[in-house]
Amino acid sequence: MSDATILTLKTMLAHLDDAKKYQSLRDVMASLPAPDLAAVFEDLPPEKLPVLFRLCPKDQAAEVFAELTPGTQQALIDALSDTELKAVIDELFVDDATDLVEEMPASVVKRILAQADPATRRMINELLRYPQDSAGGVMTTELMELRPDMTVTQAMEAIRAHGFDKETINNCYITEPDRTLVGVVSLRALVLEKDEGRTLRTMMDANVVSVTTTTDQEDVSRLFEKYGFLAIPVVDAENRLVGIVTIDDAISILQDEASEDIAKMNAIGPNDKPYFKQSMWDLYKSRAPWLIFLMISATFSSMVIRGYEEALAAVTVLTAYIPMLTDAGGNAGSQSTSTIIRGMAVGEIAPRDLPRILWRECRVALLCGLTLAVCSFAKLLFLDRVAAPVALVVSLTLICTVLLSQLIGGLLPVAAQKVKIDPAVMASPLITTIVDTTTLLVYFNVATAILRL
Repeated sequence: MSDATILTLKTMLAHLDDAKKYQSLRDVMASLPAPDLAAVFEDLPPEKLPVLFRLCPKDQAAEVFAELTPGTQQALIDALSDTELKAVIDELFVDDATDLVEEMPASVVKRILAQADPATRRMINELLRYPQDSAGGVMTTELMELRPDMTVTQAMEAIRAHGFDKETINNCYITEPDRTLVGVVSLRALVLEKDEGRTLRTMMDANVVSVTTTTDQEDVSRLFEKYGFLAIPVVDAENRLVGIVTIDDAISILQDEASEDIAKMNAIGPNDKPYFKQSMWDLYKSRAPWLIFLMISATFSSMVIRGYEEALAAVTVLTAYIPMLTDAGGNAGSQSTSTIIRGMAVGEIAPRDLPRILWRECRVALLCGLTLAVCSFAKLLFLDRVAAPVALVVSLTLICTVLLSQLIGGLLPVAAQKVKIDPAVMASPLITTIVDTTTLLVYFNVATAILRL
């Protein structure tokens, strides 16, 4: 939904609310998809939010609630009565209710669990046992189970009887009485099967792609991309079916992981709140520690410069090319790091590929370095009119800098993953700080050797 559409809807809802035309309000909201209505609710004044939310149809209210940000959800929970809150919780899918509990303060969680029915509360507590970033932490237990000895007719009757409350019925999972997963059958196959007496055992796909409760959520999302599934079953250590991860959860995982990586790659602490929902203190806390760390790291560069003050004093023109060299090194390192991190994120690169990565980056770096060196040498001689030895120093430093920068850029993300650190941490700001110091050391040593300083 565009910003203009959201603004129009907000104006319309505000006008109808002020005019007390509640039936018209209900009709307008009932015609909107839940995500679009949630986007409108996010920008409503706090005092209007409960009034308009109460006008949503019961099933739509739960869908809209699940789409709201945690801050808006909490504001709404505070405004709803216990009866109204119970109605919303009862309509939420268990995975959405679990996400809500994980995001809310303890006082709000206590109230939510008090209003949930015993079965829902038990399932929420069960899901909360799993790590938040695992398949068990993002799965839902509301799935369609069938038995292998069922006929097509019996299966369709079971789906009609119990499918309404399931998050998805596109795929039905075939389990033994002890919940051991033995196969999967699609609703399409059941609908199109002409022999209504055929058993599911004879038509199910026994080669089920599944994950365990401890599988990392990012690995789960890659399986959706690889196989094009709408849902993936989650099993325990004994291959018993405990839940499914659906495609909407996989998309949310990818968005969250991408946001986290972008934040880390730009030296910002991850924060799942929208920008305008973050306080000044939140923004400060996410940025200041990294800025302090990078500032301290940059002192190594100043130490290198102080160590070669005599060389700089003897050939002052060398100082003019320090920014160009450090920028070239930082850019080359960032290019390499970003490429490797992206490859690791989509599963194209593994730590065992390090020798191939370094060999590949070495050849690319030499080509890039030579290109920059030739262009720089010509510029220094014909435009800057500097002496040939100085131009040679700068050009050779460029080759060495690009080579070292891309090798470091290729090495650090792989090394980080090897020691269980997020590779995104090794991106732009940090790699630039490391490369700056390396570049200066190379520059001054090359200058000392060629110019005999």
